[in-house]
Amino acid sequence: MRIAIVGAGGVGGLLGGLLARSGAEVVVVARGGQLQAVRTGGIRVDSPLGAFTVRVAAAAEDPAALPPAEAVLLAVKAWQVSEVAPRLATLVAPGGVVVPLQNGVEAADQLTQALGPDRVAGGVIKVLAWIDAPGAVKHVGNPPVVIMGERGPRGGAASPRLDALAAALARAGVDARVSREVEREIWEKFLTIEPWGAIAAASRAPIGVLRSLPETRALHQAAMREVAALARARGVELAADAVAKTEAFLDAVPPEGTASMQRDIGAARPSELEDQVGAVRRLGRQSGVATPVHDALYAVLLPQETAVRGRIKRFPRT
Repeated sequence: MRIAIVGAGGVGGLLGGLLARSGAEVVVVARGGQLQAVRTGGIRVDSPLGAFTVRVAAAAEDPAALPPAEAVLLAVKAWQVSEVAPRLATLVAPGGVVVPLQNGVEAADQLTQALGPDRVAGGVIKVLAWIDAPGAVKHVGNPPVVIMGERGPRGGAASPRLDALAAALARAGVDARVSREVEREIWEKFLTIEPWGAIAAASRAPIGVLRSLPETRALHQAAMREVAALARARGVELAADAVAKTEAFLDAVPPEGTASMQRDIGAARPSELEDQVGAVRRLGRQSGVATPVHDALYAVLLPQETAVRGRIKRFPRT
């Protein structure tokens, strides 16, 4: 089974490295210094699952330069999905599947618009990994968890192609499974990361501070309730206690913990603001769900995002 990794950052680099070490045929789409490093030295992984360097079968910037793959793991940032999606057409082998692993809830729909419903599954990953240097990935904590499921015309049906991908990931040390409720899995992760990331980015504080101040904790609870209401309005069967369980999970995160969107905005990098906070607002309007907390958070964070993307003149950061 040939597996393509699109985006060789923390998530893509880790999965690509683990799969290649296990003997899978892995091809990688990357660019810039990351592509050069993977081509010349392979992928270096520092993980509780092992410290190793491994070569991949091929790496290129253009997906069309690589042979078609039975499975494509899409690991670019959420805001890059719509741009890269049309370029994946030749990378997906007949009968193959693309599994998006973004922070957000819109990637599968964006891929479906470009590739058609039969070539796209739903997916979610739970892992803490990042690029330590070009070609080098640092992974901490538990083994990565990948949950996949068919959607659209195939939704709820058995999936031999996803079963085969899950087996390949399992051989690589990934906790992988196929779910018939993948949309619920995606929204449960979104409920965890999106309100946290937005409030942490706005407050510039780690999670221990956010949950210790009654005012900030109440704001976070209100933001989670908006996301849960939106999910249910869109037909996702979240558990009645989903917000309470998410809050309990975040209470166990180390107090110095930060969210990915918080780190990007804090470092003046393009972030997933539009794909997280913006998505709640857009989908809320479509579904008739009020999102006043997210409206305010979006307005607070928008000036920094707009400046980083060059749409307004950069201003001093204080």
